[in-house]
Amino acid sequence: MPLNELAVPNRLTGERQVRRALRAGRLVKLFIAEDADASVIRGLEEEALNANIPVERVESMVMLGRACAISRGASAAGIGS
Repeated sequence: MPLNELAVPNRLTGERQVRRALRAGRLVKLFIAEDADASVIRGLEEEALNANIPVERVESMVMLGRACAISRGASAAGIGS
């Protein structure tokens, strides 16, 4: 999984930022941690698929957080337009 895609200035980190961008039509790609809360995963993934946005699953919240250069785990991240 190419998490280096998240090394861009238009990176979004966290469920709230990702959900806002998704609803505003500004999300290009979604990354979801497999160990995140099931309701978070289900909702975000469903919205992304309905909007034809590619979804990539990441092994853990810690890995996703590190890829986003934060010191804690992240349930979701994305690339904005």
